[in-house]
Amino acid sequence: MTFGEIANFVAYVYAPAVLVTPLGALSIIISAVLAHFLLNEKLGKMGVWGCVCCIVGSVMIVIHAPQEQTPNSVEEIWKLAMQPGFLIYVATSMSIVMALILYCEPLCGQTNILVYIGICSLMGSLTVMSIKAVGIAIKLTLEGINQIWYPETWFFVMVAAACVVMQMIYLNKALDTFNAAMVSPIYYVMFTTLTIVASAIMFKDWYGQNTDSVASEICGFITVLTGTVILHATREEEEGSSGTMRWHDSGKSCNEEHLISSYSPEC
Repeated sequence: MTFGEIANFVAYVYAPAVLVTPLGALSIIISAVLAHFLLNEKLGKMGVWGCVCCIVGSVMIVIHAPQEQTPNSVEEIWKLAMQPGFLIYVATSMSIVMALILYCEPLCGQTNILVYIGICSLMGSLTVMSIKAVGIAIKLTLEGINQIWYPETWFFVMVAAACVVMQMIYLNKALDTFNAAMVSPIYYVMFTTLTIVASAIMFKDWYGQNTDSVASEICGFITVLTGTVILHATREEEEGSSGTMRWHDSGKSCNEEHLISSYSPEC
């Protein structure tokens, strides 16, 4: 995981989040396959089609991803972060996160998968923006343009560290509470969508793109969402079927026991 995150960190330095983040679709496929074989969380034919949709949608987004102009200093990134539109996004995200933690988690955190994943996704979008700023600062420093002494650099470092910790805590809670085959695709879609929105607001990734490219990216998102819905519906159907089978098996055991004993508290 550490090696993968380092590679992901480097990718954000050299490419826009709109291009890098959708490639996380591969993690959905790997997670679903590993859960199928290692955790005995069966993935049916519809689940396979859901994975295919996620891959196809991600490829469409990647093909039509915009080109990004790398900022020349941390101060320039700071100006981008201080834009009114991005400040509104940050304030809205933090307000929703606080509402989910303080109000929704105690009430329905153990039953509604969107509570934990919503927290992870919102914090994750801010994580990517901060990490991208830190990565660009490191890249410029290595090129001879020292960015270490700027206070903005360390501010981005602290924000990134705090967001990563929050993201890991609530992602682990989601995985401990819900099926891994459900958590991975839903988290991917929410995280990818919010990250692309945040990047579009802060770095203006879609500025200058033609209508066809934007429409193709939207179609890619819809395809990914479709795949996620298929995966989610498949898991619910399989869980319902397995629950029915367990109920019938339990009834059969009770009936057999009742034939042997005249008093069976379980029955």
